[in-house]
Amino acid sequence: MNLLVAMRYLVALDKHRHFGRAAQACHITQPALSNALRALETQFGVAIVKRSRAFGGLTPEGEAVLATARRLLREMDLLNQDLGGPDSGPRGELRFGAVPTAMPLLALLAALLQRRHPGLKPVMLAMSSPDIEAGLQDLSIDLALGYTGRSRLRGLGITARPLYEERYYYLRRATRRASDRLRVGPGLRWVEAAQLPLCQLTPDMHFRAIVDGALAQQGREVPEPAIVSNSIWTLALTVAAGEVGAILPGAMIAAFRAHGDLEVLPLRDPEIRTPVGLLSLAQTRPSRAVLAVLALLESPEWAALLERYTGEQGF
Repeated sequence: MNLLVAMRYLVALDKHRHFGRAAQACHITQPALSNALRALETQFGVAIVKRSRAFGGLTPEGEAVLATARRLLREMDLLNQDLGGPDSGPRGELRFGAVPTAMPLLALLAALLQRRHPGLKPVMLAMSSPDIEAGLQDLSIDLALGYTGRSRLRGLGITARPLYEERYYYLRRATRRASDRLRVGPGLRWVEAAQLPLCQLTPDMHFRAIVDGALAQQGREVPEPAIVSNSIWTLALTVAAGEVGAILPGAMIAAFRAHGDLEVLPLRDPEIRTPVGLLSLAQTRPSRAVLAVLALLESPEWAALLERYTGEQGF
């Protein structure tokens, strides 16, 4: 049995939560994947996979093996990068997580990164803040864009590099079409936004907590949303299709700059800014791919993109 290969199969099974899909992702047959995992169980003398008609998860012993597998595969990836020589560029898969409001910025970052380093394959995953924190800890993701003000980060051994501050806007259908561009209207107070029908995220999303907290600062009961979704993209699309508004950050608004039938109103009183940064697990040796990301974040090209997509200048 090739131990490294079997470990890779185990990581794939945990990722896809399905024997057939994991086998397909590994370019092998399902019996071959199952046989490799049984050999792994024989090697360690413990049951790793809960078996039934479908994948039932991992046993506690299996979770321990999975954690070791992720660390081992990460070290192998670092070794492969090092053995490539100083002149070889970073290569391989680099897995990013991002809170949904930061996905537009992550898309820009990934595109620029891949253009600079064609050997890299960025993988972008929209995740909740708790899932990002768990993913960094168990090494299922390498980096993330997330909210740096969360008090849990330091206790989890996660470091945060500041990137930008979210600013918030009320998006609605325009009373009249403004040619082919998003119309920017006058400012709107949060207390006024609270009196309008809103399409909001589900309560489990951190961004929903930010919005509810801002509305609650007005000393009034937080209004019940008119429509709820767990997708922030759906909020904007619902505004375009219906008669409700949505509170969104600048990076999301900038993605709709070509929609002349929409209007955005900057929110004020209070002025709220929420820091977003690059999150990584502390005390881990950065790969060449991670170092390439850090170098990119220092570039004038990235600074120009941030300025364009995180505020009103991007509309």
